[in-house]
Amino acid sequence: MPLNTPILLTWLRIILIPLMIAVYYVPGSWLQVVGRDLAATLVFVVAAVTDWLDGYLARRWQQTSAFGAFLDPVADKLMVAAALIVLVQLGRLDAILATIIIGREITISALREWMAQIGAHRSVAVSMIGKIKTSAQMIAIPLLLYQAPVSGFDVFQAGTWLIYVAAVLTLWSMGYYMRMAWPHLIEEDRRR
Repeated sequence: MPLNTPILLTWLRIILIPLMIAVYYVPGSWLQVVGRDLAATLVFVVAAVTDWLDGYLARRWQQTSAFGAFLDPVADKLMVAAALIVLVQLGRLDAILATIIIGREITISALREWMAQIGAHRSVAVSMIGKIKTSAQMIAIPLLLYQAPVSGFDVFQAGTWLIYVAAVLTLWSMGYYMRMAWPHLIEEDRRR
């Protein structure tokens, strides 16, 4: 396993996941609800920034590796899934939306793995719609974690709208990836 700064940042993102969850188990006498929400939001934002930073540094410093390419999306999916589960538990997100988003991540990860095995991984490379979906998620989740109004701005409502947008884009992007993979699925089935 190679160890370099981008991979260490990815590991940091994974380590931050239980920290974000643990914030909500701190006794109320130590940290009020607003403080918990702020702490969890900050941990999530730091983790999200490491997501961007590790990829940027890996490309800039030419420190890309097969292990890094594997670990990075795993860390991303764990981070998003954990945050969505916390939001469902807090009653800030409907379980249906969390299931759509997490289910899509699992489905597309499995599809990419299978496509890589048959040598057609480029057919399901990250698309622009996938990037927009990820951006909507990464903005919506901290807004839903924080939830308190800021200078009259309804943070929770904005986060709710954005997570609905992310869910729609999730389904759209899944359809897109499945459509790209479909010819390969048919071809592979014919070979058997």
